[in-house]
Amino acid sequence: MNQPAHSSRKVIGGYLTLSALFTLAASVVWAINTIFLLRVGGLSLFQVMIVNSVFTVGQMIFEVPTGVVADTIGRRASILLAMLTLMLATLFYVYTPALGLGMWGFLAASVALGLGYTFQTGTVEAWVVDALDAVGWQRPKERVFAWGQIAAGGGMLIGSLLGCILGQLGLAWPYIARTGLFASAFMAALVMVRDVGFVPRPLRLSSFGREAKKIMRVGVRFGWRSPVVRPLLFASALSGVFFMYAFYAWQPYVLQLLGRDHVWLLGVVQALFSLMGIVGNAVVGRVMREGSRRRDAPKVLAGAAWMQALLAGGIAAVGLVSSASGYGPAALAIGLWLVWGLIFGVAGPIRMSYINEHIPSAQRATVLSLDAFFVDAGSAAGQPALGWVSERASIPVAWLIGGAFVGGASFLYQKSGRPALSERGRRTA
Repeated sequence: MNQPAHSSRKVIGGYLTLSALFTLAASVVWAINTIFLLRVGGLSLFQVMIVNSVFTVGQMIFEVPTGVVADTIGRRASILLAMLTLMLATLFYVYTPALGLGMWGFLAASVALGLGYTFQTGTVEAWVVDALDAVGWQRPKERVFAWGQIAAGGGMLIGSLLGCILGQLGLAWPYIARTGLFASAFMAALVMVRDVGFVPRPLRLSSFGREAKKIMRVGVRFGWRSPVVRPLLFASALSGVFFMYAFYAWQPYVLQLLGRDHVWLLGVVQALFSLMGIVGNAVVGRVMREGSRRRDAPKVLAGAAWMQALLAGGIAAVGLVSSASGYGPAALAIGLWLVWGLIFGVAGPIRMSYINEHIPSAQRATVLSLDAFFVDAGSAAGQPALGWVSERASIPVAWLIGGAFVGGASFLYQKSGRPALSERGRRTA
């Protein structure tokens, strides 16, 4: 009886460590990336959104092939490949201006970064779910995902502050630090991750196409054809239209509202955003109660989508009604952005647990990659489109349009919940 508990602690410990280190490494550049591309890379805001869009297109292209790697060779191998690829791609990205490669260098580096992230997307979640099932974990998994997001939020908080400090010294330094942190995450995965609850299968180049088709067929069966999962995929696409644009556009938007070149403030705001996410993660257990008092996850997710849409409208309104820049409008926009972080922190673990409940183990990484594919599809379309609106009209107008897409996801969460409720009733009967 003690072995499962001990094993679950090791699994959860590895999951939390990896979540913290990976997000720490990734987030070091998040608060200054747009400023780096604008000032060091010499790009316009529209070109920045094109570069970011190519990153998401790269993710779209590689989601299924890397899902095949995770569902055959193993979750551990896929995670290690992610860290190694991200290390090399980050170095290429930061040295692109020095090499004089211009926008084309950033585009190539973005594709490589997209490949690296897809090796990791869904794989860590698939690993921890399989491992916890194998060791007999009986408690709700959204708690584990909430702990993971708290760990990731802590990594983001530290990474954002570290990034703004290094960014003040030079905008290239956060990328150098990121490379070293990804190397640390590689070592942690090498030591702590084992394919527990999943049996790897050999994958040969000659059989890759056959394996891809086989896994895709089953993945489509449990993803696209599932009346519960399919609405979630479309909800991911609608949310993806705006989320990545918002994440990168708020940086120049806040500086524009402020009317001052306080780059360090971007890191502070990003750290506060992650802190609000941690608070949201911490209250997941209160939002999702066990037994008869447990609330329906799709209803919670639908409400969260509506609230995020309203917040997007509020942030846009600040820019539309402000006749002059200053601390007041900037503080109001930042406050609304931080509330968004709180809601995001609540909804993330609930959605993660909900979709995993409806995916079998053997196809988990593939279906989660399919879900990420829809996010990438929305983002690939949304970033250049909203970036174009930002230049032709204004950033606030783009926020209003993007917020409408987020609100549309609410109806899809409700649609997902109807067959899920019937399915739950059949299992209970």
